[in-house]
Amino acid sequence: MSSRLSSARRVVIKIGSALLVEAASGEVKRAWLDSLAKDIAGLKAAGADVLIVSSGAIALGRRKLSLKVGALKLEEKQAAAAVGQIALAQAWANALGAEGLAAGQVLLTLTDTESRRRYLNARATLFTLLRQTAIPVINENDTVATSEIRYGDNDRLAARVASMVSADCLVLLSDVDGFYTASPTAKNAELIAEVAEITPEISAMAGGSDSDVGSGGMITKLEAARIATSAGASMVIASGHPLNPLQCIIDGGTCSWFTAAATPAAARKRWIAGALTPVGRIIVDGGAEAALKKDKSLLPAGVTAVEGRFSRGDTVSIVTLGGKEIARGLIAYDCGDAEKIIGRQSSEITSLLGFSGRDEMVHRDDLVLLGS
Repeated sequence: MSSRLSSARRVVIKIGSALLVEAASGEVKRAWLDSLAKDIAGLKAAGADVLIVSSGAIALGRRKLSLKVGALKLEEKQAAAAVGQIALAQAWANALGAEGLAAGQVLLTLTDTESRRRYLNARATLFTLLRQTAIPVINENDTVATSEIRYGDNDRLAARVASMVSADCLVLLSDVDGFYTASPTAKNAELIAEVAEITPEISAMAGGSDSDVGSGGMITKLEAARIATSAGASMVIASGHPLNPLQCIIDGGTCSWFTAAATPAAARKRWIAGALTPVGRIIVDGGAEAALKKDKSLLPAGVTAVEGRFSRGDTVSIVTLGGKEIARGLIAYDCGDAEKIIGRQSSEITSLLGFSGRDEMVHRDDLVLLGS
């Protein structure tokens, strides 16, 4: 099971506040962070894309602002996040920079992963950073979030990021070393090394968080597992306390794996084909139909007409001149812009629209062929 991490092609790693920030001093655990950066560099050297979801901004900022111990008011949390985010980003930039890696800060709220247009913008930014071999360091935008701070956690945010980028592995580094049948402090608690399905019995085993710094618990980790595995990403819960915690997982250390039933690509195709309702139709010619059946993207040149009112990122049906639906996909253009470029070459898009859009009307990664 440990080989799942070393063989993963795209990995999202979530780090909680309690692991990253020293409780007594309120400072970053630099030796630990440096060891984690070495692990990340090892994954990168093996050919994997790596994204980080890191807590810690509020924990760092509250000490710098000399805020009281214990629960903070919302506005105090937001102020602490504003100060702490600078320190958090600098810590990651220094640790990854020592390994020759560039860090890119991305601040998200849950709305950014749920609003379709904002989701697409965030996804495009993350993929661009990965293409440039940078390491996206993602955190919740606590300086402006409201309800997210009150109940939010980065476990679920990390799972949504894993789904967004079609990761095949999500790592939750925690203050516990896996998923247990009861609270890990209980005498009868037993580690479950692999969870193939999150049953009601598994859900009943989840408890709260023992951390004084973070806001997550085992319940949120199960919710993260549901999100991640349904998107095709296997998820592992492991202790983040040792130095080089990723290498510990690879070496067979104690952990719990939640396995995905499908690959990220297959899960995404299933979602496009069955979970989304088309809001428009794209009519294509015979040449485009043949290209789609060869796993090609849909280019504007092969489109003869568009029907319906849709926005970029909406699901559309792709139909032949005879009216047969042959595919579904996520459209890269609003309906008005799509009408302007049908039948035209991709090289003409900028002059026709006044901005540089995608060459494809529907990219093959966002398209699924339907059965005959």
